[in-house]
Amino acid sequence: MSRNPSNIPFAPSRVPFFYGWVIVAVGTLGVVMSAPGQTMGVSAFTEHLLDALGVSREQLSLAYLIGTATSGLVLTFAGKLYDRWGARVVTLLSCVGLGGMLLWCSQCDRMAAGLSGSLGGGRAAWGFVVILVGFFGIRFCGQGVLTMVSRNMVMKWFDRHRGLANGFMGVGISLGMSGAPMMFAATIDVIGWRHAWLAAAGIVAVVFGAVVLLLYRDNPEDCGLVPDGSLHDDETAVAARLAHRQFTLGEAVRTYAFWVFALALGVFGLQMTAVSFHVVSIFDSVGMSEAMALSIFMPAAVIGVVWQFAAGWISDYVPLKYLLTVMLAGLCGSMASLIDLNETTRWLLILSNALAGGSFGVLSSVTWPRYFGREHLGAISGLNMSVIVLASAIGPWLYSRAMAMTASYAPAAIGCLIFTGGLLLAGIAVRNPQTEFGSARGREGGPHKRATFRRRET
Repeated sequence: MSRNPSNIPFAPSRVPFFYGWVIVAVGTLGVVMSAPGQTMGVSAFTEHLLDALGVSREQLSLAYLIGTATSGLVLTFAGKLYDRWGARVVTLLSCVGLGGMLLWCSQCDRMAAGLSGSLGGGRAAWGFVVILVGFFGIRFCGQGVLTMVSRNMVMKWFDRHRGLANGFMGVGISLGMSGAPMMFAATIDVIGWRHAWLAAAGIVAVVFGAVVLLLYRDNPEDCGLVPDGSLHDDETAVAARLAHRQFTLGEAVRTYAFWVFALALGVFGLQMTAVSFHVVSIFDSVGMSEAMALSIFMPAAVIGVVWQFAAGWISDYVPLKYLLTVMLAGLCGSMASLIDLNETTRWLLILSNALAGGSFGVLSSVTWPRYFGREHLGAISGLNMSVIVLASAIGPWLYSRAMAMTASYAPAAIGCLIFTGGLLLAGIAVRNPQTEFGSARGREGGPHKRATFRRRET
């Protein structure tokens, strides 16, 4: 029996089809399992936490900011651990960690009351501290590590068809995530917010943890396979196709492309987190109902699913900066709709969020291995994830400050719109860093790019 851990409990090379498609399925499930640590998952518990902890909305937003920002600071380190230990080990640790922190959050009001009684101080003050720790844990393990590793694992198993695989992955993620707020809300209505978090903890740590042990694999080479499953390709052709320059983290951060994409993806995190976290309050501030607020997620998900699948396929053929333009234009539309939210601009919000979200799903996965190679993918994507998480921490707080100071969310939307417009202009000059070194993937559109696209990216 082989001692190769990638062949335990079975060898992927013995599966009668390319095991990469199993990786797509379980990687998609991994991202969906991060829902309790995503803002759309937390948003269903926001109003209940305000009542249970006795904190203000601004205080809760500040705790979310600090917890999320702190988690973002250590994600680059987590990415380096992923490069060293592989997907299966790191994902299992993140599942156990997420389950443990969901258990912590489910008892946050009781712990705050106990600390207040034994150590003194206001119950609300201790509630702020306890939920801050909880937010750090679920954001780091869920939105951060579990999402990052699951996406990167899929990207390692594909090269020629990386965009297509990401398109299939995006469909599953969009469908799973879009239903998360309503699923959590329905669960809370039946068993209460505390037991809803306890149920999520068991599912993530125990049920999905077992799936990770059984099916996760770090990369095809460890399993005696090659990306895309091209077993019948000439070895020289496969080697040439994979001949990326393998950028280190230090080299990547010195490129213009890294920061334009990282900041753009960060702005997406800021805007979508702010909207998701305050969606009920945003609609209430203009006299629109909670039901109408929550109803924006499903149509946006449907449109986003279609666009992400198409964008994933397109990304195998065209420069990624075109998809970057679509994402930033969508974010501009999302921000503009919040400046004067009404029945008409509500549909602009839905469409803009869909286009931005679908593009984000492709760019956040495909960009880093195509631009910088696979060898240091964890560290590079980890730093990008840190930027996204830090920005997503700022989003809810920024919008809540605008509401507290002006009784409107519009000023925050206007400021974000100006910054995003600048990034949209900056994206015009982006080039694939591989072009500077003449690699096989230097031409941006992918290794099987049609002749009409055979030009260097400008």
